[in-house]
Amino acid sequence: MITVLYEDNHIIAVQKPAGVLTQGDGSGEKSLMDFVKDYLKEKYKKPGNVFLGLVHRLDKPVSGIVLFAKTSKGASRLSEQFRNHTIQKTYHAIVLGKLKNEKGQIKEKINKISFFAEGFGEKSDEELLAEIKKATKTRTGELSYKVESYKVHKDGSVYSLVKIMPKTGRFHQIRVQMAEMGNPILGDRKYSNVNMPDWKDNNAIALCATDIEFKLATKDEIKKISIDLPESWQKYL
Repeated sequence: MITVLYEDNHIIAVQKPAGVLTQGDGSGEKSLMDFVKDYLKEKYKKPGNVFLGLVHRLDKPVSGIVLFAKTSKGASRLSEQFRNHTIQKTYHAIVLGKLKNEKGQIKEKINKISFFAEGFGEKSDEELLAEIKKATKTRTGELSYKVESYKVHKDGSVYSLVKIMPKTGRFHQIRVQMAEMGNPILGDRKYSNVNMPDWKDNNAIALCATDIEFKLATKDEIKKISIDLPESWQKYL
């Protein structure tokens, strides 16, 4: 059962649990899109296919607010806002350690191989190398952050709750940039080799999309949606 946070004729906003794909990846695992389509089919008694436009994503281990478009007009209007960076997204994260500065901005180049060749078994090393070079992109990732609290635990471990406002939407941007600052996100073993024995959930990391502001598809009105921090975070705060 999904949690619907907002819905009108063109847009639906839902809360994504950590460990759920935003969009199917061919593995057969049910995604958030599948759950939302099921919800719309049942609510509106639609026997056939349901239109649902994907306009942004959250990583599988990340929780929080996801917007979908219910119509082509909704998809167009939301996509335009994402392209123009007029949608304000806010995340919260628990990171390891105490940050050097209470607030700041990060703007740096991020290298990311964004393409994995299909049929790699039939290609030569030279062909694979050429494809990898073509697919490697260097883009600027920019965000601002503010430390809201930090806590020193009995075992000496320190966790900080950080509010993060990305200005760009690069692949794994927040995860990469926090790790490169020396304060990786709790549970994010992909970008940190620091031992995290307290974090037991291998399907989740302590990163949540908690707020989003966007313009409605057919009204000159700004809509803001907010959710609470995950309950599972309380023991660290």
